[in-house]
Amino acid sequence: MSAYEREVEVAIQAVESAGRLTLEHFGTALEVETKADSSPVTVADRGAEKLIRKHLDEAFPDDGQLGEEFPEKPSRSGRRWIIDPIDGTQSFIRGVPLYGVLLGLEEGDRCVVGAMAFPPLSETYWAGHGGPAYRNGSVIRVSDVTTLAAATLCTTDTKPELYGAHAAGLERLVSRVGRQRGWGDCYGYALVASGRAEIMIDPLLNPWDIAAVLPILNGAGATFVGWNGDGTPYAGSGIATTRQLEATVLEVLGVERRPPAARAKG
Repeated sequence: MSAYEREVEVAIQAVESAGRLTLEHFGTALEVETKADSSPVTVADRGAEKLIRKHLDEAFPDDGQLGEEFPEKPSRSGRRWIIDPIDGTQSFIRGVPLYGVLLGLEEGDRCVVGAMAFPPLSETYWAGHGGPAYRNGSVIRVSDVTTLAAATLCTTDTKPELYGAHAAGLERLVSRVGRQRGWGDCYGYALVASGRAEIMIDPLLNPWDIAAVLPILNGAGATFVGWNGDGTPYAGSGIATTRQLEATVLEVLGVERRPPAARAKG
């Protein structure tokens, strides 16, 4: 059982209520704006983040908040909630139901609570530090696959230029796995955590893309590390897999995990 029961409860309520808001806009003719970083944003993104922040302000007014769409709220408690109101906005605006609403709690140097809702699928995942991971109230675990030849690899994007010096490693891994699928963004991590895929690869990640996912991966028996060897939300990229396959996957990719003492927020 997790020591963060209230935080988990609030996180679930926040992502599910924000998820219902996104469904009001899903599949409609949305006006899409382009932000300074060339990523898309809609009224649904902003509305969902406002609603999540309202939940957090009421439940944990001293906690900080870092979100994708609005300025950071400083922390007075030493804790910070990290928000992605719609992870997979490109999927959302094209009517693909594999987007998620993400909320994670950062305490010290680790993420201790994570919740992610997939509104069109009626699925919610959550975990608190020290406890198992859940999907809709049922405990989830990674698969028992032990070989790359039997593994499913998911990726958000496979363009070699996004991987730079690691492109060759990705090509090696793709050639050795049983199958590759493009179920990307947070949905790929959900598949790994729930035992429906074994590896998820991301060339680029912001902290709000992964903070909520980390406790869920950990509670389900999965591991996470960036291409630079950093296992925090600040790695800038992501490799998630099962504990049984991690050593093999990292060896094929040419990635070496850095010790925790060498990590720093960026």
